[in-house]
Amino acid sequence: MSASPRTHGGFTLIEILVVLVVVGLLAALAVANLGGSAQNREWENEVREIYLLMQTAAEQAILNNEELGWLLEGNSYRFVRFDDQATRWEKAQERLFRPRSLPEWLVLTPQVESGLPRLTTRESTLRPDVVFFSSGETTPFELQATVGRDTSRVHRIVADGIGGLEWLKPGDDEADR
Repeated sequence: MSASPRTHGGFTLIEILVVLVVVGLLAALAVANLGGSAQNREWENEVREIYLLMQTAAEQAILNNEELGWLLEGNSYRFVRFDDQATRWEKAQERLFRPRSLPEWLVLTPQVESGLPRLTTRESTLRPDVVFFSSGETTPFELQATVGRDTSRVHRIVADGIGGLEWLKPGDDEADR
């Protein structure tokens, strides 16, 4: 009988280290990608909510034959309605239009055309930044949403006054509108 050489099954230390380094790099890459995109998703969801609420307010203004407004107050926003009899802006009563807070990292910058005619009102602390008229028109505006003061990526909600609202995501070319 001849003795066969014993072969040891297993991995060398170098092979194990290479596998650990590759797994570590893949794990680090996955964590980095998931962390950044979570805030991007939340950012997009916040802007989507504002956009959809503004669209709903524009439609409700037409359907209910009343003027509705959107008011940005620091780190929150709300909708108001114009009371024709009292000639002043009041808090919107619909639950859908309740006041909402913004995350601390989200910065909204409204740019509204100045010198536009306004509804005649009695003195009121509520003066909306954007008005959705019962005629279907809207105050021309552009609302920019950024993460902090980083203006390299911007979500924009725009209205020309007569054509409805449009949501432009980062990378959308303004010439495509």
